[in-house]
Amino acid sequence: MPVLVTSDLDRTLIYSAAALALTMPDARAPRLLCVEVHESKPLSFMTETSAALLAELGDAAVFVPTTTRTRKQYQRINLPGPEPEFAICANGGHLLVDGVTDEDWHASVQARLAAECAPLEEVREHLATTADPAWARKHRVAEDLFAYLVVERELLPEEWVKDLAVWAENRGWTVSLQGRKIYAVPKPLTKSAAMGEVARRANATLTLAAGDSLLDADLLLAADRGWRPGHGELADESWTAPDVTPLPERGVLAGERILREFLRAARTT
Repeated sequence: MPVLVTSDLDRTLIYSAAALALTMPDARAPRLLCVEVHESKPLSFMTETSAALLAELGDAAVFVPTTTRTRKQYQRINLPGPEPEFAICANGGHLLVDGVTDEDWHASVQARLAAECAPLEEVREHLATTADPAWARKHRVAEDLFAYLVVERELLPEEWVKDLAVWAENRGWTVSLQGRKIYAVPKPLTKSAAMGEVARRANATLTLAAGDSLLDADLLLAADRGWRPGHGELADESWTAPDVTPLPERGVLAGERILREFLRAARTT
């Protein structure tokens, strides 16, 4: 019976230049492979070793890329290895099967959001009226499911983020700060729910997961085993759980370690 591997992408398996954390001497830096180009510029990377490990993982398990990115943003990524049959986008709002949206899944998600939390427009309006243009550079709505801001992190008031989290909590939403982006996401919109659906379809007997942000916590808790890198929101809060292993590696080398752990667990099942 298959092993299911669901992994966050950004700052878990793939890394922007700013997130690589290449703290070693230049001569010892790992060789990098570009896996995403945007507007004719290289945007995301993994080590060449990670690329080889991911190709191996595609043969050893059902690998499911799992991301808060929109479908369009996800489709810019060119991962090594076999083309995944399943992918989870928009934090679980879209389940892709052979690259095509599963409309029944999307409809079920929309129905749950309508029943359990405040509407997107209310949240979008709150962000628009409370975020200061001095530090809020862009306002975005993703897939008509959630909203986010692109901010100047060094100018962002910590108190504003805390106030937003309380406001959102009372309306059935959650807030996550990742790099230069602040996400406001409905609580029922989860990666774990989509993972459960893929596990059911794949008849998986073991589920493995990795992620670095608060939006990955539900995924890690739902999996049989999970890993988080030594950077990101979860590491900053020293977050862990009984079946989640915190790793010391930070940056692109954490992605390499996570893939080694996935392979080891998949092969010993």
